[in-house]
Amino acid sequence: MQEKVKLTTLFFSFFKLGLTAYGGPAMVAYIRNLAVEKKWLDNEAFQESLAIVQTIPGATAIQVAGFVGLITRGILGGIISFIAFGLPAFFLMLLLSYIYVSIHNLPEIKTVFSFLQVVVISIVINALISFAKPLIKSKAETFLAFFSFTLYLLKVNPFFIIISCFLLSQIVFKDISTSKSYVSKKFNVIGILSILLVVAGGLLVLYFLDKFLFELSIVMMKIDLFAFGGGYASLPLMLHEVVDRLHWIDTKTMMVGIALGQLTPGPIVITATFIGYLLKGFLGALIATISVFTPSFVMLVLAFEISEKIKNLQVFLRAKRGLIASFSGLLLFTSLNFANSVDWSFFKLIFALISFIAIYKGVNILYILIFTVLISFAF
Repeated sequence: MQEKVKLTTLFFSFFKLGLTAYGGPAMVAYIRNLAVEKKWLDNEAFQESLAIVQTIPGATAIQVAGFVGLITRGILGGIISFIAFGLPAFFLMLLLSYIYVSIHNLPEIKTVFSFLQVVVISIVINALISFAKPLIKSKAETFLAFFSFTLYLLKVNPFFIIISCFLLSQIVFKDISTSKSYVSKKFNVIGILSILLVVAGGLLVLYFLDKFLFELSIVMMKIDLFAFGGGYASLPLMLHEVVDRLHWIDTKTMMVGIALGQLTPGPIVITATFIGYLLKGFLGALIATISVFTPSFVMLVLAFEISEKIKNLQVFLRAKRGLIASFSGLLLFTSLNFANSVDWSFFKLIFALISFIAIYKGVNILYILIFTVLISFAF
């Protein structure tokens, strides 16, 4: 393993990777290839990193990129790798948001977006399957999934549901086997406190300069903080906060944001950029984007510092199973909510089925979205 990696090397390596980061969690394999081939860390170390990342909230691929940066160059390396990997998606989403605001009222464009909404339903249902299939392994996990779905159906706050499932997970799950982490070092108190002070200072400035931007930041941070299991876990929370509770946008507009996000090489949570742009222009997009990634990055740094304990902490391991099971239920409700918002026709129903099968069979979502845009002009 190399003693020291240049920060510029980290930035340009992950920026280049971020330009082609289509496929969400599938990008983890490309990050592994980059890190192992450049001998920044060996395969065993990478697998340990991935295991740690999967115990905390946030979009998996960008978290793994940040973790590789943390291992190679500490907190500064983690920040640079994290930002570099996400920058291409941010800039492209900004452009797409600008285009949307400029032309979304045109009749032809409305038709395009109505078909994109159908594809979004297929994307979310496939995410639900990938969430539930490997993780709903027992009656306890199945119970928590349907428990979450039922409570959400009864309009219970999803954050309360998540906390409830966390508590229940400590009761219904037995001890889980653990493995030793390869990371063992002193806790970087100064580094952690520095990050927390910067975040607190930024929030304080927003509070006095623009109360709405402050609220937008808090909402996005709250969404990210509870999004265990990957980026898709943020969707039910984003729907609740932005659409149901605050009424900043409607369900159809959020679905358009999700679809546009899939045209970028970034995680599903890049939808926050779109929402921020609609609400407050470039500054709103910037604040929303920073905020929707900040809590998970802070937790990433914490996990890196205490990884040996985290990997063997039964409370944490039980919570992981319970929270991911609960998000399966929340995603089920979200997919039904999205489906209820579509103006269905026979052709859209057939198209939804075809797009679902295509995504399930592994066809690149970008190709499906491009095909959707082209075929929608026929209507």
